[in-house]
Amino acid sequence: MAIKVGIPRGLFYYRYYPLWKTFLEELGAEVILSDYTNKHILDEGVKSCVDEACLPVKVFHGHVLNLKDRVDYLFIPRLTSISKNEYVCPKIGGLPDMVRNTIKDLPEIINTEINIRRSEKNMWKAVKEIGSYFTDSKFQIGKAYNKARKVQDKFDSAIRNGRLPSDILNSFQMNNLNFSPGREEDRVNSSSGQRGQSLLNILIIGHPYNLYDSYINMNLIKKLRENNVNLITVEMQDENIINQKTKTLNKPMFWNFGRIAMGTILHMVEKNDIDGIIYLMSFGCGIDSFVCDLIEKRVKRLSTIPFIVLTIDEHSGEAGMNTRIEAFIDMIRWRKKDESNVSALR
Repeated sequence: MAIKVGIPRGLFYYRYYPLWKTFLEELGAEVILSDYTNKHILDEGVKSCVDEACLPVKVFHGHVLNLKDRVDYLFIPRLTSISKNEYVCPKIGGLPDMVRNTIKDLPEIINTEINIRRSEKNMWKAVKEIGSYFTDSKFQIGKAYNKARKVQDKFDSAIRNGRLPSDILNSFQMNNLNFSPGREEDRVNSSSGQRGQSLLNILIIGHPYNLYDSYINMNLIKKLRENNVNLITVEMQDENIINQKTKTLNKPMFWNFGRIAMGTILHMVEKNDIDGIIYLMSFGCGIDSFVCDLIEKRVKRLSTIPFIVLTIDEHSGEAGMNTRIEAFIDMIRWRKKDESNVSALR
């Protein structure tokens, strides 16, 4: 019988699930996903997690509870750095300890540290440690990881070509990932949305676990598409362009997400072919409170592109979210049609 490994459907699931799913299955494991986020998962996560944690971390605890009695191992790697000279959120780095010390009767946690801040060679060290749970063969581990990297590369390429991670991850069967770029049903076109509305290009910035969990963001992506919005995300941007733009900053970005978000903003503002910018952030996120402020100031300084911040937590109401989205889109359309000479920032 195959070893069952549980992957919580939260945080970096939206970025690296194809990689780890493929790797673990190639080593003979059966990968079990937690259910989609729902009210029960959210409520249980909030009850089990410390109050000071942000919404995505609380939701993650709920996904662990959803999985813990169904698997032999929980896969919660200790993510310290996923890019050279940069870090990810410290709460994510300490996630295995938070989970272990707040939830009882857990199966064993695979909590290998992934830290490539100084060298990408450390990734192979982490891969060998994870693979050792399932086999002693370094050859088999290497073969499994090479295949997993190819799958992940296809996933990343599809996103750069216009797919959203949620469109790919939500639509595939267990062994049938569809990476074909630019499927019409996954992209807004002029015939979608409300009849008679013009197509708007809106850049939406946010951590993947905020943008693509439709429960905690109250179906933000669906609502924007229904309003005939073509979504542009930071994951769709070319890494080389992002790095080129961030070199113009006074100092390097400390956070991986901050570099990507800031590089995207500098690029998109220079292109000047977007109608608005939405920044989705969770209340209590230290990285977002810093990066969002920097981005908003930069947008106001360099352009007149409408900019809005949407903040979510476990108490957010859908009516308020709907009102803000609709008002923002109406304002953009009104301004484009009747008052194009009026600044969106004053």
